[in-house]
Amino acid sequence: MAAPEETTIGRFKNLLGAGKSGAARGKGQLSGNELQQAISLLRDYEESGIGWFWSSNEDGRITYVSDIVAAKMSRDRDELIGQPIQSIFVLDRDDDSGSERTLPLIFSARKTFTDLQVRAATETTPIWWSIAGRPQFSSDGRFLGYHGNGIDITASRQTQRDASRLAQYDSLTGLANRHRMGKRLESTLTAYRAAKRSCAIMMLDLDRFKQVNDTLGHPAGDELLKQVAQRLQRVVVEKGCEIGRLGGDEFQILLPDIDDRGRLGEIAKTVITMLSQPYQIDGSRCVIGASVGIAIAPYDGLNSEELVRSADLALYASKGGGRGQFRFYSSDLHNEAERRRQIEEDLRDALASDQMRVAYQPIVDTKTNKVVTLEAFTRWEHPELGDVSPGVFIPIAEEANLIGALGNWILKQACVDGAMLPGHVRIAVNVSAAQFANPGFSSLVAQALAHSGLPPERLELELTESIFLGDSATTEEMFTQLKMLGVRLALDDFGTGYSSLAYLQHAPFDKIKIDKAFIRGITQEGNRNAAIIASIVSLAEALKMDTTAEGIEAHDELEEMRRLRVKQIQGFIYASAVSFDDVCEAMLSGEWVIEPDGPSRYRPERRTVLRKVGLIHEDHRYEVTMRNLSRSGCMVEGLVEVPTGTQFVVDFGEGQLAVAVVRRSANSMQGLEFEQQLVDDGAGGLCTRHRVSPYVMAQAGMPLAALPAGQYPMQLMQQPGMALTMPKFGQVDPKGKPAKVA
Repeated sequence: MAAPEETTIGRFKNLLGAGKSGAARGKGQLSGNELQQAISLLRDYEESGIGWFWSSNEDGRITYVSDIVAAKMSRDRDELIGQPIQSIFVLDRDDDSGSERTLPLIFSARKTFTDLQVRAATETTPIWWSIAGRPQFSSDGRFLGYHGNGIDITASRQTQRDASRLAQYDSLTGLANRHRMGKRLESTLTAYRAAKRSCAIMMLDLDRFKQVNDTLGHPAGDELLKQVAQRLQRVVVEKGCEIGRLGGDEFQILLPDIDDRGRLGEIAKTVITMLSQPYQIDGSRCVIGASVGIAIAPYDGLNSEELVRSADLALYASKGGGRGQFRFYSSDLHNEAERRRQIEEDLRDALASDQMRVAYQPIVDTKTNKVVTLEAFTRWEHPELGDVSPGVFIPIAEEANLIGALGNWILKQACVDGAMLPGHVRIAVNVSAAQFANPGFSSLVAQALAHSGLPPERLELELTESIFLGDSATTEEMFTQLKMLGVRLALDDFGTGYSSLAYLQHAPFDKIKIDKAFIRGITQEGNRNAAIIASIVSLAEALKMDTTAEGIEAHDELEEMRRLRVKQIQGFIYASAVSFDDVCEAMLSGEWVIEPDGPSRYRPERRTVLRKVGLIHEDHRYEVTMRNLSRSGCMVEGLVEVPTGTQFVVDFGEGQLAVAVVRRSANSMQGLEFEQQLVDDGAGGLCTRHRVSPYVMAQAGMPLAALPAGQYPMQLMQQPGMALTMPKFGQVDPKGKPAKVA
């Protein structure tokens, strides 16, 4: 057996082309001493770990490899000899060049190569090498294999990967950043456009996040963003989806191959619910919310710029609708955004120009039907827009930092009005979290009471759980100051999302207001809200607190609240909010007793809509008036002589089509039942699960003549030579006069 030294020398002689006779050596060949010196130098180079050598035969099998390679791969060197090159070296799959090269293809070219980056074929810690190779030929030109060398580039590759990750991922949350989300969205839409596939995006903005930064500091805000990212990753698990943080408290979710708005609405609701649950940040309890805007390609945009703009408009609408909501994009949001911009500008002058007024909704004693409290609501009579809903201008006031001034005005006016009413009636005023966080809020309350002369015990301040977002010591101090004034405190909207018994343990509330979400459907079989309300009432009684049920509309709901011992009722079954003049007139006798007036039983709301829709039958489209709408059907008016059982396609516009069957028909009125129920559109309305393109309709055999211009994102001309039938139904306008036949 050869000595180790001879074995090593033999390896290097092979690499250096040694072993030839002196006569065979040409110019540049090494002498014996030079060869020994070169072998010694190469051996030192190998053992230093800086680099190593390899060689292969004409069949692409390893004939030599340095010991360090085998050691890195945790294998014996003899195991590697004779193996195909690709069983040791794996072409780097992280290469973004798009090249289709493979190792056998590279070696079959029999050309010199340098800096070929490969991975070690090992399942352990990743190892990267840069290898070079030079083809070897015999004197007669026959290919003999490759001689080459390599160096370890693992450290530099890891540095490159880290740098690449920093360029594509958010360093705080680990989510994709704006750059990566933009590239991913653009590439997805480009590929899906050709394949006629759909892709949805959600734009997400955190509600009340700024308050966390302001009250607990930016480190707490950063920690909150990390927890938000973790929750999003747990909740959004659809195949192929990606979640990104675009900056600040703005997130984006990419959802390929989803256009089912029912499913998207469910995802959005789950996201909002999960992100609204309390957070623990450095021992402090934080509660935020989320608003979501949804857009779907190709209906709401064909490229990334259009789709993001549509989702942004939907997000803007969801925040304007009261936050903690989701919205789908629709074409009318452009007008709504412009209207909101105008409202924000005009709101600044509304108080000074005497456009604001206060309306009052009675809160009634459950047993006697006597009005015991009047809740103050803001009303805005805009000189051009008319009455603007509080659901529209209150969120705008919060964003524009006008809520403090508006809230203080309502407080003062409500106290002045309350002082003019009989002494047994209380005045309830809603207090925003921003007002409550003002260190001088208790002084403002004291001034309003002193100026009006209203006794403190007749003022009831309604607070939501968002007031507990700030520093607990500051919150408790404000509670102490308000109770020293003698005012009453009510916890509003109890039961919505993140209610905590700890609030009732520490905060000196006098009343709990049960949110209307717990009232809806309470009399329906299988509904468990009655047990929840019973528990809330028992808890309130034990703590000597009053209870008020909000949103009561039907007699069966009222009777259930009486059975559950709820003390007070607020809702349309007694009265909506009325002007102060109407309140004064109703209380001329000193007491205001209201007899409940409403439907006998609660039924899922059938929305009155009164708008034009299309009914498609065979190859004709009829314009009719839709008078009401529910998830399962609608009532339309405008066609005559329509037998029951007739099938229509209802065209709501913007690609929303619903197959429906006539279940009732009398004169010009038809009751339609949908084949597939509608879903929540996030704005208190309903929409179809899917939208349909004319291409799909044409493939299904629907005549293109039935598709009017302007109803769909893509339009097709009537096919030449298409035979049309005569219309089967006559049309009338809502007054019963004949209308033009479609």
